[in-house]
Amino acid sequence: MATKQGALSLTIRDRNVLYAAYMPFIANGGLFVPTVDEYQLGDEVFLLLRLMDEPEPIPVAGRVVWITPPGAEHQRVAGIGAQFSDGDDLVRAKIETYLAGILQSGRPTHTL
Repeated sequence: MATKQGALSLTIRDRNVLYAAYMPFIANGGLFVPTVDEYQLGDEVFLLLRLMDEPEPIPVAGRVVWITPPGAEHQRVAGIGAQFSDGDDLVRAKIETYLAGILQSGRPTHTL
């Protein structure tokens, strides 16, 4: 098992990239974070999210609920799905505001 240090960092400046990373189908919402580091389901993670036009990074606490390992079929990007903690309604609201009108489009994402 790999040792994880520090926070994960994710920068999303494009609405289509945000759509592909967002996980609205899990409780509290979440984001897919590309990484080759090893994580286990249930691991606690801390994410510094640079989102669209937000002036400051948004700190997000969560836990791993999805893993796409390196070498996954269909050339999927390796990474983890981090479920937002109960107190992170602000980040979910910001994301869903940016994605207004395309959340139900049915386009493929990193996870589904």
